[in-house]
Amino acid sequence: MTENQYARPGDVSPSEERTMGMLAHAIPLVAMVVSAGLLGFVASLILYLIYKDRGPFARENAANSLNIQITTGIVLLISIPLILVVVGIFTALAAIVVAFVLHLLGALKANRGEWWRPPMTLRLVH
Repeated sequence: MTENQYARPGDVSPSEERTMGMLAHAIPLVAMVVSAGLLGFVASLILYLIYKDRGPFARENAANSLNIQITTGIVLLISIPLILVVVGIFTALAAIVVAFVLHLLGALKANRGEWWRPPMTLRLVH
């Protein structure tokens, strides 16, 4: 008997949930680097929509990833007018660095199967 023999269609195994949780942070992390911060949000949103009903661990990590991206986007929007007074450059860079670190920590913790809620992020998606 396999571990998913009695699972509902669409459910994922615990190891697959850990993998999806890790990818929910790793893919937006890579997308942020490759696209200068623009595509991380898209990757987080797609993963959230695909895995939100397939397992609680994958859903939590996809929601955390999306919340990191939303918070980063808000800080970047606030930074745009602040660039006129130079402060915006520092807030924008800080937002990107913090998002990078949070996604990296999230991917590592998800890979180990640890539940984690990223600090300094708005909790808009559950």
